Amino acid sequence: MQERTLSIIKPDATTRNITGKINAMIEDAGLKIIGQKRLRLSKEQAEEFYIEHKDKVFYADLVDFMISAPVVVQVLEGEDAISRYRKVMGATNPAVAEEGTIRKTFALSIDKNSVHGSDSVESAAREVSFFFSNVEIFA
Repeated sequence: MQERTLSIIKPDATTRNITGKINAMIEDAGLKIIGQKRLRLSKEQAEEFYIEHKDKVFYADLVDFMISAPVVVQVLEGEDAISRYRKVMGATNPAVAEEGTIRKTFALSIDKNSVHGSDSVESAAREVSFFFSNVEIFA
């Protein structure tokens, strides 16, 4: 089934100038980048985007990290895009991520793990619309 999902290339990756390498892995996995922009999140945007984690101990650190440098937000499209992107991202903890995944290859730690991806159809719809209007997506 054709799906869309959100990808965020996080500050630890943008500051190391590896956006292109990550995009190559995304495209090699058969996903098409149909929307993309580089931006610097405000504290309010980061807090709102990660609101589901508000009561978790890592929330403040996550917000601070996500506003520390630019990010690249993207809309990906493809067959089973959500699960396909989650597979190419690899486990959140790069120490246990499979070889050849983005996180195994590029993540610095469990906290600085280079990428974010939607985890369900519902979150993908919410997350894509958080960053993109329809006129910014080109299928």
